Amino acid sequence: MNKAKASKPRILPADRAGVVEAARRLLAGEPVALPTETVYGLAARADDLAAVAAIYAAKGRPDFNPLIVHVADVESAARLAELDERAKRLAEAFWPGALTLVLPRRSDAGLAPAVTAGLPTVAIRVPAHPVMRAVLAEAGVALAAPSANRSGAVSPTCGDHVARSLADRIELVLDGGETPQGLESTIVALRADGWQVLRPGPITVAALAEVLGPPLVAAPVGIEAPGQLASHYAPGKPVRLNAGEAREGEFRIGFADDGGDFNLSPSGDLTEAASRLYAALHAAAAAPQPRVAVVPIPERGIGEAIADRLRRAAA
Repeated sequence: MNKAKASKPRILPADRAGVVEAARRLLAGEPVALPTETVYGLAARADDLAAVAAIYAAKGRPDFNPLIVHVADVESAARLAELDERAKRLAEAFWPGALTLVLPRRSDAGLAPAVTAGLPTVAIRVPAHPVMRAVLAEAGVALAAPSANRSGAVSPTCGDHVARSLADRIELVLDGGETPQGLESTIVALRADGWQVLRPGPITVAALAEVLGPPLVAAPVGIEAPGQLASHYAPGKPVRLNAGEAREGEFRIGFADDGGDFNLSPSGDLTEAASRLYAALHAAAAAPQPRVAVVPIPERGIGEAIADRLRRAAA
């Protein structure tokens, strides 16, 4: 991609022609923004050093932050990582879907070194979104794909979010409409003595524990996967959490009966709130108010993932 001539990205519908064009560009080493069931990802072939470097350049992403590799199926995952019995049970329960596993990387995986940021592990998932799956099938290669936005900013849940965040940085967005889940995947690390959630997401700790038993109590140490930086998902304005009262000059993100300027879920549905969280933060970023306030939101189930994103947005 000639960055000197790059302009606002072209947005193509996610029909057969769009899938073929996206796969063609990916095989040529160009990054392409694609929809998943969680958020839009900025994909590039994971075995191409220059293609992966283009992801980091477009996002302005720190090179110590590893990328998630998206593959078509469990067999493809097993060619890149060592899957023990626990990993196979999780794959059977949650793949395709919004679960990323951090697993020991195979020595013959053939991944570009920047994908794993020098770590002996690889973060890997089998996505469920039909467009991402169609592109994976057409391209026939594993795709590294962090969220398709500038590093640290609010994640994109529609093609327009991508185009605005990465204007003049990428050339193609495959538009599959709004993403259904709206929060990044749950990331799980499998340890010798148990398992840990590195990033909460749509698949809850309770659901994981039904398959693996209780998680380890100790907190993760260091950056092993995306979404672990203290400051992330930021709308570019101060964010006040658990805002019981309204204050002048604040764009208020509401929930249930506390409506605000943007209500995540008038019915108090946490799954709906999760799917609308980033749309709310994008709206807050574009609003004239200089500050953002978020009303209290229950931290049960997927509410834990919502709280995680809001804490990082406010950091």
